[in-house]
Amino acid sequence: MKKYKLVGIGNAVVDVISHADDSFLDHMGIEKGIMQLVERDRSEALYGSMSDRLQTPGGAVANTVAGVGALGLQTAFIGRVRDDALGKFYASAMTDNGIDFVNPPVQDGETPTSRCMIFVTPDGERSLNTYLGISTGLTSDDVPVEVSGNTQIMFLEGYLFDHDAGKTAFREAARATKAGNGIAGIAISDPFCVERHRADFLTLIGNDLDYVIGNEHEIKSLFETDDLELALSKTAEICPLVVCTRSGDGVSVIADGSRHDIPVQEVTPVDATGAGDQFAAGFLYGLATSRDIETCARMGNACAAEVISHIGPRPQKDMMQVFQAEGLV
Repeated sequence: MKKYKLVGIGNAVVDVISHADDSFLDHMGIEKGIMQLVERDRSEALYGSMSDRLQTPGGAVANTVAGVGALGLQTAFIGRVRDDALGKFYASAMTDNGIDFVNPPVQDGETPTSRCMIFVTPDGERSLNTYLGISTGLTSDDVPVEVSGNTQIMFLEGYLFDHDAGKTAFREAARATKAGNGIAGIAISDPFCVERHRADFLTLIGNDLDYVIGNEHEIKSLFETDDLELALSKTAEICPLVVCTRSGDGVSVIADGSRHDIPVQEVTPVDATGAGDQFAAGFLYGLATSRDIETCARMGNACAAEVISHIGPRPQKDMMQVFQAEGLV
């Protein structure tokens, strides 16, 4: 039976990235800088409005899994796609990157493969418009215990909390991982996701998870406070490892009650898409290979800095060479 270093569960979303200016966003009614869920008709209209397109397999946790896989660790991704053109593209692209794509495309699904239309403005900010499609139908049946029970690290995507079946699948996957002596954690995803599911998030984090990764807005949203220090301390009371990214202010980590603050070198972004996903990839790679907390965070920072230097949510450089140049390996 295969043993994985990292298994991720999340929305299997094809990212379609295009350039746009602020006036275009206003004209199309796109709110800048956030992720909005859209219906199928809206997604088709936005897709048709794109002047240029870069298509890539995406989804927050899938991007993280791909980043860890590119660093040479055995990984798997659990998510649903349909057997349409985008779904076949997604499954093939993930497999081409050396990731075990656990779930074959669903035949005759009622909804199409999920896609996210991402508009990147000249300041590097990205505005995401996500049609969740078939990926929201993930249930426990899609999470084989021979995968979830045989990984060192399980990584869950908060967006799947929008459906009760996803919540159940998460709990069962986390418990299977921990029963196999692994650890399980979650990417909070965004503050609006927390607003929708605060009680369930806190219950899952407090009872079933070993780590949580989020940015400062997401961490503060967990406890409905504008005081980041208060939010961090409260999160650390219920979870052994709390990782909080703070943009140019660096990264704050509380591990078993010990606080670590790691600075970042500011980079002017070309495209901020995937920054949090690749930070998680670097951090979890460090965790999977038994690095200390500061090194894990520095690896995460390096991955995030690389991905925001170009269009697209996944690294283009050999990150192991970057780690070597920075003295991290």
